[in-house]
Amino acid sequence: MSLSPLLVGKSFEDLPGWGDDDHLAAFAAFRRSAFHVLTKPYRTGSLGVDFNAFADAYTEARTVSPANRSLARAFFERHFLPVQVRAENGGAGLVTGFYEPEIEASPVQTLHFCVPLLSRPADLVDIDDANRPHGMDPYLAFARQTPDGPVEYPDRGEIERGALAGKGLEIAWLADKVDAFFIHVQGAARLNMTDGRLRRVTYAAKSGQRFTGPGKILSEIGAIPLEKVTMQSIRAWFKAHPGRVDEILWQNRSYIFFREAEVADPTLGPIAAAKVPLTPGRSIAVDRLLHTFGTPFHIDAPSLTAFDGKPFRRLMIAQDTGSAITGPARGDLFAGSGDAAGEIAGVVRNAADFHALVPRALVSGSNR
Repeated sequence: MSLSPLLVGKSFEDLPGWGDDDHLAAFAAFRRSAFHVLTKPYRTGSLGVDFNAFADAYTEARTVSPANRSLARAFFERHFLPVQVRAENGGAGLVTGFYEPEIEASPVQTLHFCVPLLSRPADLVDIDDANRPHGMDPYLAFARQTPDGPVEYPDRGEIERGALAGKGLEIAWLADKVDAFFIHVQGAARLNMTDGRLRRVTYAAKSGQRFTGPGKILSEIGAIPLEKVTMQSIRAWFKAHPGRVDEILWQNRSYIFFREAEVADPTLGPIAAAKVPLTPGRSIAVDRLLHTFGTPFHIDAPSLTAFDGKPFRRLMIAQDTGSAITGPARGDLFAGSGDAAGEIAGVVRNAADFHALVPRALVSGSNR
């Protein structure tokens, strides 16, 4: 497989801020993927960045840990060359942010804690072209198994009105429906339980319908100007209009199911699609159909200063994906866990230039 024309060869001198970055922090994230692939290789994305070409870099990452930033930078420069990732429309790329909410929860339902997070139902099955019934929406990747075959699963509104009640699927109970919704959006959360335990939930499956963001809906009805849509502005609107929460949220038919996961290292995020814990400020979600997990990306978003007050110019590692993350120059930056990370992630929507670091063997003329 050859590299896509959307990937254009560059040099490290072309990357703004490359020399000022903390490559040691990026290496730590990359190294986690290097160990994971011993168990299961990553799938090569359709842009042609062949997973097998990472072998030498992964081998060295598993055996040697750089002692400082300059040695980590040398590691990436030794094994990779940058290629610009062009957006399909020829314009700038786009980055948004995501985080792991941390919230109080109860192991049992009470008058205060009455909004459940649900585990995957037994009758929810994966759907692909091999078992998709004639006439079923080709978008659906999940369905409900019935004696007569798979059918579309109940959507968010139906589930929240009780379609799955009595099945014992409740993992934990929250106090606020909007908090629960944003946990669905983020796909994970840390739960500070009322019994003193710290638990984590992470994505297990979904009902399958298309995601429709409340920000889009609120902008279309004139409630919030599109340029002012953030997680914070959406929350503020819901707080001011509690009687309209269901009306807006049920228009997003997609519903997320969770599973429990351990909090092995409190400094890291949940284990995500690339099967390694996310690293705050260094893990990025990308379109997994196009890109190959484990690929380093240098992101240049000069208008983004929410992370540390400086223009965002960092080396990130592709370690997650998301249904809203589509296209070659599109990424979601993991900001970390808790409210402070949420304040960062909630305002990130910035133009960005994407440069993928591609194994040298894949780039012709690799004598740069």
